[in-house]
Amino acid sequence: MLTSTNIRLLSLVVIGVILWFSPIPEGLSEQAWHMMTIFVVTVLSLIIAPLPLGAMALMGLTAATLLDVLPIKTALTGFAHPTIWMIAAAFFISRGFISTGFGRRVGYWFISKLGNSSLGLAYGLVLTDLLFAPATPSTTARCGGIISPLFRSVANAYDSDPEKGTENKIGAFLVQCIFQCNAITCAMFLTSMAGNPLAANFAKEQGVEITWGAWALAAIVPGVVCLFLIPLVMYLVFPPELKKTPEMRLIARQKLSEMGAMTRDEWMVCITFIGMVSLWVLGPTLGIHSTVTALLGLVFLLITRTITWDAVLQEKEAWHTITWFAVLVMMAAQLNKLGFIGWFGDMIGSSLSGYGWLTTLAILLLVYYYSHYMMASAMAHISAMYSAFLAIAIAAGAPPMLAAIVLGIFSNLYMSTTHYSSGPAPILFGAGFHTLQNWWKIGFVFSLIVIPVFFFIGGAWWKMLGMW
Repeated sequence: MLTSTNIRLLSLVVIGVILWFSPIPEGLSEQAWHMMTIFVVTVLSLIIAPLPLGAMALMGLTAATLLDVLPIKTALTGFAHPTIWMIAAAFFISRGFISTGFGRRVGYWFISKLGNSSLGLAYGLVLTDLLFAPATPSTTARCGGIISPLFRSVANAYDSDPEKGTENKIGAFLVQCIFQCNAITCAMFLTSMAGNPLAANFAKEQGVEITWGAWALAAIVPGVVCLFLIPLVMYLVFPPELKKTPEMRLIARQKLSEMGAMTRDEWMVCITFIGMVSLWVLGPTLGIHSTVTALLGLVFLLITRTITWDAVLQEKEAWHTITWFAVLVMMAAQLNKLGFIGWFGDMIGSSLSGYGWLTTLAILLLVYYYSHYMMASAMAHISAMYSAFLAIAIAAGAPPMLAAIVLGIFSNLYMSTTHYSSGPAPILFGAGFHTLQNWWKIGFVFSLIVIPVFFFIGGAWWKMLGMW
């Protein structure tokens, strides 16, 4: 009996066989074409997900060796890539923000200062997300472990409950502010979403080295503008019924009082966070690799027993990410080495040559953004399109650093579209404060705000920075 899983696996095999035996385009080697076939099937498997991402990635790696496309030593090189261990270490460290209560404390502090109104509460939750974004690449952990519980406590305090028909009192407003702004905070730092280092590595394969500081500097101005505008526009266009919330400041102070003084473990997490961000900014000047910085932070927390090795071993999402990340990094490197990326970029770039690089880049960004309606994973989207779109932009004459960073930023912005667009999406949508129709409508409306901000305000800022 064929199950849905078996049907999806069989369809992947059929697609692979068709591509494998298709005529090889002029200018490509047989090895490059076969590597492309395995990569395409692997990425499709991440999208339709007949099995978990890690399992499908390992299947792609095994196929590459069994079919004699790559030797086993080459196929395993991705597991030695520094970027993979930087993102894994950051995953482990981010658990400390949740387990020690430090994240909850910071959230209550912001609410105690800004909680006089529903708009102030929204800004307080957004600022909490922004503060932890640089060292929390798991958006699911950040939203599910820190922001969502804070939002729930506010909604419960005002009896804003979808089951009671009171979702519009404040809950519906806050949940969309969190969701829309989470995509922005993810876009602002190289380490604030697991897919960002993957995009940076793909860029490096094409000769573009993106540092932590360069990414943050490019994103800071349009990002801050969006974080200011989104709750304000939401307040005006999709307003909450409850405008004043003076009680929340008192409630937040009471929660902080119940938590007492910062514990030793909270201080250790705070010191680690400040130290890591400082070294990520100063690392290129001091000669300290970003991965070394992340490992230093992890070792410090282990030595001080703020987190335990057992907790590290139990962090399944991190080990899961290591597996699929390593395989995709290896495949992307081989596609570039074998000449497929350059060939594809030249081919598509030549068909867009009449538009000029600025128009070409704008078209690519719009296609990149709105095609996410067909995706259920930012990582799968980056894997499928980032390298090819970057190659096309560079071939059209776009400044490589500008194209690489802007495509990287847009690899996060599209996470605010649907109820399946990112890890936090099902968590927040599942709270039940919005209908599916309303969720999609708000996602599209705010794309008409966010994209122009990054196009025009971002474009002017990047011009000032000399990126184009």
